[in-house]
Amino acid sequence: MIATVDLYNIYCQYPTISTDTRNIQKDCIFFCLKGANFNGNQFAEEALKKGAAYVIVDEEKYVLNEYCLLVENVLETLQSLARFHRKQLSIPVIGITGTNGKTTTKELLHSVIATSYKVLSTKGNLNNHIGVPLTILAITKEIEIAIIEMGANHAHEIEFLCDIALPTMGIITNIGKAHLEGFGSIEVITETKTALYRAIKKVNGTVFVNRDDDLLMHYAKGIKQITYGTHPSANYIGNVEEGDMSCKVYLSAFNQTVTTQLMGKYNFYNIMAAIAVGGYFHIPFLKIQTALQSYTPDNCRSQLMKKATNTLILDAYNANPSSMKLAIENVAEIKNENTILILGDMKELGEDSLKEHQAIVNLIEKNKFTRVYLVGNEFALTDHLPYLSFSTIEEVSQHITKEKIENAVILIKGSRSMQMERIVDYI
Repeated sequence: MIATVDLYNIYCQYPTISTDTRNIQKDCIFFCLKGANFNGNQFAEEALKKGAAYVIVDEEKYVLNEYCLLVENVLETLQSLARFHRKQLSIPVIGITGTNGKTTTKELLHSVIATSYKVLSTKGNLNNHIGVPLTILAITKEIEIAIIEMGANHAHEIEFLCDIALPTMGIITNIGKAHLEGFGSIEVITETKTALYRAIKKVNGTVFVNRDDDLLMHYAKGIKQITYGTHPSANYIGNVEEGDMSCKVYLSAFNQTVTTQLMGKYNFYNIMAAIAVGGYFHIPFLKIQTALQSYTPDNCRSQLMKKATNTLILDAYNANPSSMKLAIENVAEIKNENTILILGDMKELGEDSLKEHQAIVNLIEKNKFTRVYLVGNEFALTDHLPYLSFSTIEEVSQHITKEKIENAVILIKGSRSMQMERIVDYI
């Protein structure tokens, strides 16, 4: 069995990490991870043939030669190697977690920081027990600041990820209902997310906190903090400026408006977090403003799209009760007589699923929406009349193609597994 320090010496010579033979790079170290339906050890030989310098296996029968390194557990070895590498770094590491908005906030931070520093951030949403180590191991000596997104769907996960990433700064975007099936309660969600604050407090680091969020302010007590929001005591004060559907933020301290290409007032705090971080790192406001105004979402998150005469709000990367509520309330404020909601099921809500889906239906009724299409088995169980309900994307798409939709504002939202973005092709 190879020791972590010995593997790290090899990693320093071959710093590219791969876990998928479909996109393997020459002279990488290939980690043979296991999944529910696959055994990565079986790809050891293929990885070597495709140019891997070394492969890491945890089953002795797959040790083909001296370039196959045997460990007790490949995943744990990957995590240990990342932790060891992180301890060699002295750069600021910003951890981001939260129920909603963490990926958007991460992308906005990257855009702002990249104007003045060499920055590395989590790719896509690789924010779990595999993605975080891979991100850490992608930090090279040229990187000046790292941004690590951390997701969780079970208790204690953020604590575990913090033990690998060792963040010196952090942002909790918010705490709401999501993955209730895994967490069990909002109290467990809160305890899990706020582990980021506790980890940063241990190293006397700094947290960026939404001053308008009493819960986050409570858990941030005793930690060095930079605050943002609408509260007059915040370090960075902003307000949402009325306008078209994109989120515009007015900053009185600069007498300037930041006009973003993000849809929805609920992105206000994501934008303010990026402004606060940029200010902390002494990035000139003009650079911050330009970076935020130039950022274009293209990942089904708060994405504005035009199709013929219709305006689509594609927010279909994920959904939970809190994000669904915000999206619906935001669309309700848009002055358009022809507003359509196409909403898919919210997953992983456990025994609260029916209650939470019914609450969304009640919210729709309260806001007097009339053209509503509900998709999935969870919404089908609610008392949803007079709104139309469909079992699948195919069913609702066939229905939409028969209708003539013009000059409409259309919200499309649902959990990732629902693949609601497929509906766009039929509008």
